[in-house]
Amino acid sequence: MAEQSRDVSKNFVTRAPEVGGNLLRNLLEVAINGTANVPGAKTTAAKHLVKRETVEEVIESLVLTHVGLAGAQGFLTSLGGLPTLAVTLPANIAGLAIVQIRMIASIAHLRGYDIDSRQVRTAMILCLMGRDGTQKLVDDGVLPTTPLAIATAPVFDSTLDQSVSEKVLGELVSRLGGRRASLILVRRVPLLGGGIGATMDGFSTIEIGGYAREVFVNRRRLTRD
Repeated sequence: MAEQSRDVSKNFVTRAPEVGGNLLRNLLEVAINGTANVPGAKTTAAKHLVKRETVEEVIESLVLTHVGLAGAQGFLTSLGGLPTLAVTLPANIAGLAIVQIRMIASIAHLRGYDIDSRQVRTAMILCLMGRDGTQKLVDDGVLPTTPLAIATAPVFDSTLDQSVSEKVLGELVSRLGGRRASLILVRRVPLLGGGIGATMDGFSTIEIGGYAREVFVNRRRLTRD
């Protein structure tokens, strides 16, 4: 997954915002549909469903799995500290986005949403902002409504989708770039930097997973039977 993330994220941060939004949607495609080496959201959800009795047990397992994946890529992309920032920050952004979007998409799929729907995909990207970040955009009038309302809207709003992608990309760059600045203090201890990256990306994924479970309320009863 780390190698795939690096390929997708080349020049990720330096692109213009609108191009960055398009790149974020490309990451969404990787997360949802998968690649030869990375299973997509539906496949991942199905594998977890085989081992669990209920949807909620599956979702709990999915979140824990993706927290581990987020921590692992956060560790690897933070090992070099500031000297490798130009290479590892784009990889960290792409890797974390793929992990978290696949988790969100798996939750939405299991809760009965069509993750091929463009409205649902806009809402999934928005979930990367987290509860507080999304609520601030709604309160400030940047967003017209909530992620759930966007997901269940009767028509797709391409302008809103572009705006959401740009806002989320900016948030990811700001959040992870700010964290990298803190690595100045540990630049001579690379393993410590890796530990910080793993911890912060893991906690971020826990928060995003909890928010996705709030947003995509259950629309069907699905068990292994």
